[in-house]
Amino acid sequence: MRVLVSGATGFVGRRLVPALVDAGHDVLAMTRRPERYEGPGTPVEGDVTNPSSLETAMAGAEIAYYLVHSLDEDDFEETEARSARAFGEAAAAAGVRQIIFLGGLGPEDADKLSVHLRSRRAVESLLGEGGVPVTVLRAAVVVGDGGISWEITRQLVENLPAMVVPQWASTKTQPIALDDVVRYLVGVAGNEQASGKVFEIGGPEALTYVDMLQIASEVIHGRRIPLAPVPVLTPGLSSRWLAFVTDVDATTGRNLIDSMDVEVIVTDDTVREVVPFEPLSYRDAVERAMAERAR
Repeated sequence: MRVLVSGATGFVGRRLVPALVDAGHDVLAMTRRPERYEGPGTPVEGDVTNPSSLETAMAGAEIAYYLVHSLDEDDFEETEARSARAFGEAAAAAGVRQIIFLGGLGPEDADKLSVHLRSRRAVESLLGEGGVPVTVLRAAVVVGDGGISWEITRQLVENLPAMVVPQWASTKTQPIALDDVVRYLVGVAGNEQASGKVFEIGGPEALTYVDMLQIASEVIHGRRIPLAPVPVLTPGLSSRWLAFVTDVDATTGRNLIDSMDVEVIVTDDTVREVVPFEPLSYRDAVERAMAERAR
């Protein structure tokens, strides 16, 4: 099939494109600067914030992946809503048969969602306003070299001999290896069982952020890092702390941290029947991320 990947040079997109090519698809790698693209597939110019550019980019595409995020902007909710609506409308006009979106895992109750997760849910519906069936894969922390959530963990563990952790660090989440995310993304393409469906994806373990820090420390240093809980550390202070000890900017950090006090675990594993395989453990995911970084 002819497949368009928006965000082809991003964290997930640059791994997804070669996997789709290996699966035999004709891939259009959408980027704002196609002349700089060096990966597999055919580069096409397109920008989700510029609707007029999408018509040409999507020409002939049967499936379109939406892998765009705007966490580094203060008004990301408005930007993401506008971009998702434009993408969905362009897909409908181009005759696309399926949109595939990587969203955020979390409870169904909108009142329990952070602004970040609420925006991800809004994108799900806005992408489908044009009438194209949308397949949604909802994930929590994606563990792979270059991913923002993973980079926070890695850099904290590598840069600090010990650390204080806020109350939200005891919240449970269900991390998933980047390799497994890509397998799910490829597996739902053109899959009739996945058309118009929402799936939750995750690794085999539900872990607290403390657990994740400790396992990452064991992989990176061969030992656990000393942690001291702090009863009060606001999201604003946490984001400034992250910006000080990592290279994640304060705006992105704040938008992510706002989601970290919400438990995000898989409650429906139907996707395992649609795309069957055994996901990697968190430890294995960390080892792969570190190996890729070393390469």
